[in-house]
Amino acid sequence: MCWPAIRRITYIQGRARLTGGNGVEVDGQSYAPGKILISTGARPWAPPVPGLEKAGYLTSTTAMEIKELPRSMIVLGANAVGLELAQTFARAGTHVTLLELLPRIAPFEDQEISQALQGYLEEEGMEIVTGFQTTMVERREGRYLATGTQDGREFTFDAEQLLVATGRRPNTAGMGLEEAGVKLGKRGEILVDETLRTENPHVYAAGDVTGQDMFVYVAAYAGTLAAENALTGAGRVYDASYIPRVTFTDPQIASAGLTEEQARAQGFEVQVSSLPMSYVPRALAARDTRGLIKLVAESSTGKLLGAHLLAPEAGEMIQTAVLAIRFGISLTQLRETMFPYLTNVEGLKLAALAFEKDVARLSCCAG
Repeated sequence: MCWPAIRRITYIQGRARLTGGNGVEVDGQSYAPGKILISTGARPWAPPVPGLEKAGYLTSTTAMEIKELPRSMIVLGANAVGLELAQTFARAGTHVTLLELLPRIAPFEDQEISQALQGYLEEEGMEIVTGFQTTMVERREGRYLATGTQDGREFTFDAEQLLVATGRRPNTAGMGLEEAGVKLGKRGEILVDETLRTENPHVYAAGDVTGQDMFVYVAAYAGTLAAENALTGAGRVYDASYIPRVTFTDPQIASAGLTEEQARAQGFEVQVSSLPMSYVPRALAARDTRGLIKLVAESSTGKLLGAHLLAPEAGEMIQTAVLAIRFGISLTQLRETMFPYLTNVEGLKLAALAFEKDVARLSCCAG
């Protein structure tokens, strides 16, 4: 496309603060750009648990800097980062106790996927406690004690180390955003419209600072889109409907689109296929049949609404489903597409076939 002439793009390093409609002050120097794009990212966040700040704790960053492997560790938070680090330390020999406030681990993934992964992690020796409200943290004689309640009963867990993986918060403090007409959400995130423009028409925002879809590749996509909209007025719309997510546990979680619960909540009449990886020839050949493939489709059209995978190579498998969701490929089209034999991604075709056939009765490569 042809962009209109751009007079100048200025990159400035330093502590910045908005000073008006389109004013910016950086280390005492004032600027008046035509448009401003904020992409200041986010930082690890810890909940306001009594005693936590005083006791100290590891984050996803500092956990990689410790010099000795702890014999035991408490991990607060069982979303992607907490799960990945918990399994990493557990496999290295640390006894890990994973505490999650919500009723299940990987709480934003499909429930069937979450439950299956929890079973695999517990088989490896991890202690997992869900629905746990941490009420106090203290450090005593070189150990961490985390006290809280589950189903009205109080428990205390202790370990040599404490890792807090309870999410991230946008870096927006001290930037004069609200004074400049940029609205913030409850977690300090910059609120934007579908074109990534803020309430201030001169200011756009992209990436983790908006508090949504915190993935590196999504930030790159959003940054490009926001810059184009700011510079050209293109009005391109941010589309999050097909964003793939991967949690790098073993087996991995990979998903895109709507879960069954989300689809029903949005008013879709859905049909669901859930195929254990034990039906996928590649998994049998590799002697690793952990996991499952779950597809969610609209009943009337056969359009794929969501794909949720738990498999050793789920992150490599999900892209086929991403394309199907983005471009409206139906279950019939998936079933009629050739997939190479003895690959894990062939499981997507088998899961599509499972909507109408008993996959256990099919011969190799049957359609």
